Amino acid sequence: MRHILSWASYWLCLVLVSACVDPVSIDSQQQNDILVVDGTITNLAEPQRIRINRSVADRLTGRFGTLPVTKATVEVVTDSAQVSVATETTDGTYQLPTDFRGQVGHAYQLRFTLSDGSRYVSTQQVMQPVPPISQVTAQFSVNTLPSEQLNGYRAGHTLNVQSQDPAGQHNYYRWDWLSYERQNWCRSCIQGVYSVYKILSNTYKDREYFVTGDELYEDCFNPPAGQASYDAPEVPKDYWVYDYPCRSACWQILRGYAVNVFDDLYSNGGIINRRSVAQIPFYALQPALVDVRQLSLTADAYRYYKLFADQTQATGGLADTPPTALVGNIRSVSNNPLAVVGYFTASAVSLVHYWLDRKDTQGIAYGAMDPGGALGGTDDPLFSALNLRRPMAEPPPPYQGGRDVPKVRLWPTTDRPPTAPCLLSDNRTPFKPEGWRE
Repeated sequence: MRHILSWASYWLCLVLVSACVDPVSIDSQQQNDILVVDGTITNLAEPQRIRINRSVADRLTGRFGTLPVTKATVEVVTDSAQVSVATETTDGTYQLPTDFRGQVGHAYQLRFTLSDGSRYVSTQQVMQPVPPISQVTAQFSVNTLPSEQLNGYRAGHTLNVQSQDPAGQHNYYRWDWLSYERQNWCRSCIQGVYSVYKILSNTYKDREYFVTGDELYEDCFNPPAGQASYDAPEVPKDYWVYDYPCRSACWQILRGYAVNVFDDLYSNGGIINRRSVAQIPFYALQPALVDVRQLSLTADAYRYYKLFADQTQATGGLADTPPTALVGNIRSVSNNPLAVVGYFTASAVSLVHYWLDRKDTQGIAYGAMDPGGALGGTDDPLFSALNLRRPMAEPPPPYQGGRDVPKVRLWPTTDRPPTAPCLLSDNRTPFKPEGWRE
């Protein structure tokens, strides 16, 4: 997704531009290799995941790239006694057992060992209680978003929450959100075509078609450009992309990454009223489901996230702070450690599923702003907003010649163009979200 940073990239931004009350210097060698850890244990019936990435700088250009850390041993220790082992589900993502749930008042500690034997542990985090969100309201404005987020486009909704802060105790809060929007396009193939079945090797038809068998493939087929043999179809050398519709219902998951925290020191026992917790871009006219979450924090976690927010979301320029890293609560317990950024915490959560019907919007949605003119029947504002282009469907048979002929043709043509499955990922789900309205 072009417009929203991944968590790994977001933590990396902090390494490059941050300073803190007690900054920790990173020498030139450490700057080229940094661990980025992100993990929050919650009390919700949801996947409990720990993400570990490695941020490595190119030695020639100095540019950073993020690589998932695989084959690590990851554990969460509850109350210094019970050990829960996480399983690597995708590269760099480790998920605790499906029945694992955090509980208020219990202490949690992250431990992990990398494949080279280096070991890391976090401080213990005691899950604090959180009061419920009593109300969520939304307000549309043509000037909601920061001007730099979508190249000057600023229309969207601000979501505000109301909650009763408990009296007689010091509470720390954090808010985050994610939204679900219907996605109609599930796969894009660059200089290739999507095939449900595996292509047979050295089997062609009429020097125009590659031939498929009956073994499932479910991927893009990208033959080399040119002509591999006399019988093989010739593949154009120019650039093209074909997009394929979803085979079943599919939802795009959009996340906000701004850090939003609050200390009730001067408002203890009062009402948290109209706290702005989300800015939802006006990508398309279609409704969206927004999950608004209110999380509890420990005092140490609050201080960390507050410094994080101050140093990554301030109005100043890069020259305001030296290039030092805001070190979190994870440390090495072995020799030759890598520098670590990120924070492991445990948070109770109050969750509200808010239906954003977008009936109060004004003007043109970001995804409909296309210099090519009005959107056509195969166009999709959400796709256009996320990809900065319109979807390009593979031409269907019978082929008429010219632009109506696919760049690469598969035989048989009875199932062309195919659909693609909606694959579960951090940014997409085939499962109907709780609270979704048809």
